[in-house]
Amino acid sequence: MLVPMAVSAVQYLLGDRRANWQTADRSSAGLLAKASEHSDAVIRVFAARTVRWRGIFAVHTWIVVKERGASRYSRYDYTAWGEPIRIDGFLADGRWFGEIPETVVSIDGPKAEALIPKIRSVIETYKFRANGDYSAWPGPNSNTFIQAIMDAVPELEAVLPPTAIGKDYPYHGNWVGFTPSRTGVFASLGGYLGLTIGWIEGIELNFFGGVLGFDIRRPALKLPGVGRLGLPLGS
Repeated sequence: MLVPMAVSAVQYLLGDRRANWQTADRSSAGLLAKASEHSDAVIRVFAARTVRWRGIFAVHTWIVVKERGASRYSRYDYTAWGEPIRIDGFLADGRWFGEIPETVVSIDGPKAEALIPKIRSVIETYKFRANGDYSAWPGPNSNTFIQAIMDAVPELEAVLPPTAIGKDYPYHGNWVGFTPSRTGVFASLGGYLGLTIGWIEGIELNFFGGVLGFDIRRPALKLPGVGRLGLPLGS
């Protein structure tokens, strides 16, 4: 657990993530076509290293949806400032304070069209939506929010990266149960410690938010701080 964290810390110290986050680039990363030029329904989940030193350990995730024929995308983030659920506070595929996002979920067309109402329903009824509900660790945070959507919409058939600290926070109150994909089981001690085994999720040991494990379906090591080493999430 400690070695990959140390590697991530060195990458942070040698990189440019220590620059002023207030002036960091938040422009489009070019991952989405213009909504007006893409008539199909769209679902995307993006992940990017979070701000400053916290990026050693964690990513921030968000979801973007667009109904068929819509002229704009809708982006949903869960943040620590103001009302936690932030709607269109940033560009749909914008850099997260300088960090280029990674695509976690990519669904277009009729399947996306069928799933978007379920996604919007989860967002509208998410219980941790009041000021002060956000908690960076162990949750609920931005990754807990996106995990709740993925729990309720298993058809997404995806899993957040191991650096999505907070994804294992038991926001639903269940410490034992089936995995979001319904292909395995999990046990969690309040988000601090846990074990997940499933076909979609792979094998994950959660140790105080850091995840160590192996992706069976798309072979890759899951390491705290470093993330995935192997086939990418979108493969």
